Order: sequence, then structure tokens, then C-alpha cells
Amino acid sequence: MIIWLASYPKSGNTWLRSIISSLVYTEDGLFSFKLLNKIPQFPSQKYFKEFTNDFTNIHEIKKLWIAAQNKINLDKKIKFFKTHQINCKIDGFNFTNKLNTLATIYIVRDPRNLINSISNHYDKSIEDAKEFLLTPKTQGSSKSNHNLKTGQVVTLIGNWSENYKFWKQNNENFLLIKYENLLENIDNELEKIVVFLKKYIDFDVNDKKLKNIINTTNFRNLKKMEEEGSFNENAYTESLNKKINFFYQGPENNWKSKLESKIVDEINLKFKREMIELGYL
Repeated sequence: MIIWLASYPKSGNTWLRSIISSLVYTEDGLFSFKLLNKIPQFPSQKYFKEFTNDFTNIHEIKKLWIAAQNKINLDKKIKFFKTHQINCKIDGFNFTNKLNTLATIYIVRDPRNLINSISNHYDKSIEDAKEFLLTPKTQGSSKSNHNLKTGQVVTLIGNWSENYKFWKQNNENFLLIKYENLLENIDNELEKIVVFLKKYIDFDVNDKKLKNIINTTNFRNLKKMEEEGSFNENAYTESLNKKINFFYQGPENNWKSKLESKIVDEINLKFKREMIELGYL
């Protein structure tokens, strides 16, 4: 069965994958980017290619979500998948179900701090990044307006609040992690993750391993490793004819000093209910 690592784009999913892959798939907690291969993305073409070759048509893909997951789970082993897909139901077709989903860890980030990250990652203006955040989005379709990695399947991500709400509402075994809490008190958040995952899988934990995880998955180290060329999940921008740095500003990204008040007001109004619930307002 699947343990989902779900999020809206640029909310810290890769950081979460780094932490969990080091926790579950190493003895010493020392992270390297090759460990991310242990937690692949869904949906992606390799899980659908036996069913269809129409990877950009949501009306085709929606019929195959469960079939693809059924095939993945034939070995009856527990595995992790990263996703930005909203946990929705379209025309009677569910994204996932209880037979395929064991649990979910959802990482959420203050939407105001997503603006600069989205602007950088998708090579967008601040205004366009704001619209990306506010407007329900589909990635991987022919109508998509940003660059995509090879092998992606059409993915419904919704807007920021929809992505959060659908995962929270449609999942029984659910752990919420706030990006900001990881920054402020990673020891506490790591303990939450360990306690949650121990309910489903067995892995060794000790103080030295946890310390290694914290030291090797911090933003500064991940950025350094990317600069040294060991990261391969960067987005490519045609306008600049190069890959964009994935690890961009991290803890230095502060909307209070970077966003115009008009944009802040729009986000606060649009997502008021969820931001109050999450303690962002």
C-alpha cells in the first residue's frame, strides 16, 4: 500500500522526501540525492504506459488512477509516493482509495511565501506566480503554460487551498507538517514523523541517525549538493535555455519584505479560512 507525501508545488515536498528517505532507507541517516529515487512521483508515465499512451488527457487518465495503483500494489509492499495531485473524485473516478492508500503526510506552506518560489521555479513574473497560486491548475496537459519534466502525466493540483482541503478531508490516516515548523523546530517535527511512520513500517532510529538526517537535509546542505551537480529534478526554462536552481531562497524567503501589499491582500482574502485554520492569519 501507498504512503503519500502530498503537497502543493514548492511547499517542501522534496525536503520531506529527503528526510523520510534518509530515515527509512539508510542505517546512518546520511542523505544523498539518489535516495529520492526511493520515493518517486505519481502520477507519471511509467505507471500508466501499460494502460494508455494518452498522458495529457485527464478524461483518459482519471479512469486509470486506481488501475495504476492496483498494479503498483500487487506486491503487497508498503511504498512511498510523492504527489501534487489533488485527492479528488471526477465523474465517479477517485484519485485513490482505501485499498491502495495506507496513510498520507501532507506538507503545507504559507501561500504568501510560495509566490517567489513559484516565480523562480516556473520562470514566471510575480503577478503570474500569484495567479498560478490563486487559480486551479493542471500540470502536464497540452494546455499547461509552464515547462514539465519528461515522463509526467496530467496532474490536477487545484489552487493552494483546494489541494490542502481535499487531502485533509479525504484521508483517515493523516499527518500534517507545516514547512515553517520544520524550519523553526525540526527536532520536534522529525519526532512527529517518526511516531507516525512507526505505526505502519519498521525502521531503526537512534540519536546519531536523527542528527545526521537533520544535518544532511538542511537547506544549506541541499543547495550545496545541487550546486555540485548531484540533483536532477530542476525545472528547465526555454526562455533562459537552462535549468533553474531548485533550492532557491529557503528560510530567507520572507513575504513581508518581498511582496506588495496588494498581492498579500489578495492572497489573504482568497485563502482566509484555511490560513486562519493553519495559523497563518
